[in-house]
Amino acid sequence: MEIRYITPDDNLFEISNIYEKSWRYAYRDLIPKDFLDSIPVGKWADKVTAEGIYSLVLTKEDVLIGTASFSRSRWEKYSDYGEIISIYFLPEYIGKGCGGHLLRACISELKKLGFKRILLRVLEGNHRARKFYEKYGFTFSGDCQTEQIGGKELFELIYVYEVRQPAAQPYFS
Repeated sequence: MEIRYITPDDNLFEISNIYEKSWRYAYRDLIPKDFLDSIPVGKWADKVTAEGIYSLVLTKEDVLIGTASFSRSRWEKYSDYGEIISIYFLPEYIGKGCGGHLLRACISELKKLGFKRILLRVLEGNHRARKFYEKYGFTFSGDCQTEQIGGKELFELIYVYEVRQPAAQPYFS
């Protein structure tokens, strides 16, 4: 497996496909099926290269199997935090131990950017993801945001993480 930043040679529609398939799989019991079925091809293709967003991919035998994005926090209350925006995998790789690699890479890169605290959002009903993040030291901050997705009101819990010293070995030089 290799984790690296996306490059101009990467197919952004292939990266978006990871998001699309992951959403349909991971959120199938949380978000209305009609909404998930109507996600257009390439929905996230332009978002992974948006200004201020850093995006990684995880490859296995030169096949893109996962992706993650991070940035400075997008919320004023947490303005001095780094933010892990997303970590997604093709469904056949969910639960196979790959997530920890991408999560640690995001933490390492955010630390290199100078962040001592990190946040992420997770859907309240996504117990698998919540357990995963808690395993790696993220804790529920007590804050949440309400989102309307597919006509359904959902709660996104804000999880936070304090970067520990000494630093983990960086993923990239």
